[in-house]
Amino acid sequence: MLRYFPLLIISAALFITSCGTTSRLDKPENKAKAKSVSKGSIIEEGRASWYGPKFHGKLTANGEKYDMHGLTAAHRTLPFNTILKVKNLDNGKSVQVRINDRGPYAKDRIIDLSKKAAKKIDMLGPGTANVKLVLVGGSLAGPRPQNLKVPTYTVQLASYKEENKAFSHSQKIKGARVEEVNLQKGMVYRVYYGVYTDKDEAHQNQRKLSKKGFNGYVKQIEN
Repeated sequence: MLRYFPLLIISAALFITSCGTTSRLDKPENKAKAKSVSKGSIIEEGRASWYGPKFHGKLTANGEKYDMHGLTAAHRTLPFNTILKVKNLDNGKSVQVRINDRGPYAKDRIIDLSKKAAKKIDMLGPGTANVKLVLVGGSLAGPRPQNLKVPTYTVQLASYKEENKAFSHSQKIKGARVEEVNLQKGMVYRVYYGVYTDKDEAHQNQRKLSKKGFNGYVKQIEN
């Protein structure tokens, strides 16, 4: 046990350690080398899990109420409202999710999916799966403080009562996504495009989509 070692031996050990090769993490040239990440980039590969009834209705890290029937996910560092495609490497199935929470807290997991998202990629039974995370939308400039709510915007292209119609619509527009919204009159499926912190940029993309025949409007995301 170290507390019984003579002071001289401990001092010598510390001196030898300090004279050794510096860790790569401590080298100045390795600090803050931000890698440019664009849409379509693979963010991470690893193990995914899901969380459901126990947390349903409770507040997520960005202040929303967790809806296990929505297509959302928890990640440790990605900015809120980042849109990811999560591909189950065990069966090839994919789902798009929006980051609105922090986690997972198990060391061997990289993302926690909502129950609905897990169901989309056949992960409910196993509980976990090997996945690949691909960036679809949002900025990866760096995580924002959890208590800082920055206005974000998206382009809403359509809203359907039938899930299959919403997904059929989204397939016509590269980068579009479908989100479930639980209204008083029932569940609807909305087709969205992009996530923006700049409202003008959102309007620019809305006009580009309109020129291609996809009408929509800019709306603020509740975060």
